[in-house]
Amino acid sequence: MNIEGFELRRVAMPLVSPFRTSFGTQTSRDILLIRAVTDAAEGWGECVTLPTPVYSPEYTDAAVDVLTRIFLPALGAARLSGAHEVAEVLHPFKGHRMAKAAVEMALLDAELRAEGRSFARELGAVHDRVPSGVSVGIMDEIPRLLDAVGAYLDEGYVRIKLKIEPGWDIDVVRAVRERFGDDVPLQVDANTAYTLRDAQHLARLDEFGLLLIEQPLEEEDMLGHADLARIVKTPICLDETITSAQSAAAAIRLGATSIINIKPGRVGGYLEARRIHDLAAAHGVPVWCGGMVESGIGRAANVALAALPGFTLPGDVSASDRFYRVDLTEPFVITDGYMSVPQGPGLGVTPIPEILDELTTSVEWVAV
Repeated sequence: MNIEGFELRRVAMPLVSPFRTSFGTQTSRDILLIRAVTDAAEGWGECVTLPTPVYSPEYTDAAVDVLTRIFLPALGAARLSGAHEVAEVLHPFKGHRMAKAAVEMALLDAELRAEGRSFARELGAVHDRVPSGVSVGIMDEIPRLLDAVGAYLDEGYVRIKLKIEPGWDIDVVRAVRERFGDDVPLQVDANTAYTLRDAQHLARLDEFGLLLIEQPLEEEDMLGHADLARIVKTPICLDETITSAQSAAAAIRLGATSIINIKPGRVGGYLEARRIHDLAAAHGVPVWCGGMVESGIGRAANVALAALPGFTLPGDVSASDRFYRVDLTEPFVITDGYMSVPQGPGLGVTPIPEILDELTTSVEWVAV
């Protein structure tokens, strides 16, 4: 693989409505895109960092810095035979998994486009469509939340995820169950908002028949999650804690999780995400694909990943219009609760030039 260089492009994408979680509120996304240019093809990657280190230690300006000064020059000097070598070349450099994932994604897209193979086929997908779930943020009042949940169910989403935090949890879940019944697949996501001292409070969620409680405690508190799993009956699902196949193996062995949310950016890329999928499948642990409010570029890769056999729970693979009035690619839609897996070469999608140019805030070329 002869790499000619990389384009780093920032795009500003306003959200259709504010999206609030326990760590903050997003009203727009400052997305870092990477375009890898090789002698055979071009490929796109999307970095899922946020502007500040609130979800993880990474943030977008730091990703730009580490990519331009360290990662991209290292990859240019390595004379890669394929994208599968990206993780090995960048392994000596600690952390920055989201930046690593973005450049691996761009090179993998370029490689697969040149060979006429799809992202889904490369990862091992077995489905041509996947069930679509939706994540519903924290709101100012319960009636507004109920209206939002009702609208998403009317649109066909097959699973609802509620963001929760102390003070916005038990009553909210009860209200959703009372309005929409026990048959709606429902789960909650705390984004590390609680401590083990809240165990008995979280156990009150057991009465609602939830699919899972996602990441209730701090990301480093794996033992705390193991203790919590012995107190609550609702399955514990880990998100932020799972940063690699190694951490996933430890969590499973300790009993800290019985379900895993796989976010490729968080674990360093789609190839590592596949390894976590394979590990979980070997231990009988179901997985699902989480989202980071991606554009159509990242969404295409997530949908391909969610088509692997171990993804037995609906993921956060919502339609483009869940977050954006205008997407960078042709919009993703759901039909009867499902989303089609792109089948074209590479990601199967590319940015629409005029939309990309309109939303671009900066462009930098890095020759290697």
